[in-house]
Amino acid sequence: MISLNHVCKSHVSRGVRKCVARDLCFEFPKGQAMALLGRNGAGKSSLLQMIAGTMKPDAGRIRRRGKVSWPVGFQGSFHPDLTGLENTRFVARVYGADTDEVTRFVAEFTNLGAHFHLPVRSYSAGMRARLAFATSMAIPFDTYLIDEVTSVGDGAFRQKSEALLHARLEHASAVVVSHSMELLERLCTSGAVLENGRLFFYARVARAIEHHGYLMRGQLPPWLR
Repeated sequence: MISLNHVCKSHVSRGVRKCVARDLCFEFPKGQAMALLGRNGAGKSSLLQMIAGTMKPDAGRIRRRGKVSWPVGFQGSFHPDLTGLENTRFVARVYGADTDEVTRFVAEFTNLGAHFHLPVRSYSAGMRARLAFATSMAIPFDTYLIDEVTSVGDGAFRQKSEALLHARLEHASAVVVSHSMELLERLCTSGAVLENGRLFFYARVARAIEHHGYLMRGQLPPWLR
């Protein structure tokens, strides 16, 4: 279970203050995947980072019960001078997972071949994304935080990634950020729209997508006018 208790967060960019969270109080639905929608710059990734604990709110508290993933696909934690294998082993040890089992899964899923034994600094962006996704999926979490992760790789890899996500979400919750409305419809049950630091929750993901569609056309949805 993840809950936001009077969470506030803002950034200053080019002298302009942007509000990401405006006194947010919200409990994320348990046992299902919830889509998180919003315009570019609304703060979706920042909210995921706060939930993960890698970014602190300006005020308020975020409560977590169970194991919560880092934003799936995040590559910033990899040490560039270590190999893919060494990075994977390090992550497995940090989370107390079976090192051999995790590395075996990552090696098979990424299909990096000999590159798995080379420094990550030598990887292409796609190879790093494969490594990050596979490492995230190799460790069981109660809640997965997912940020545009299935947009990487070729069509076959994207299909394989989505199939694995479906399998993981049979036994876990998730907060999913994606620009693909079709993917959100396939993965998610509910949805929330982040706008001007406020969250608008909908029990049906289709309703959240509808709200988002109005915003992308520069309009408010009729029920909020």
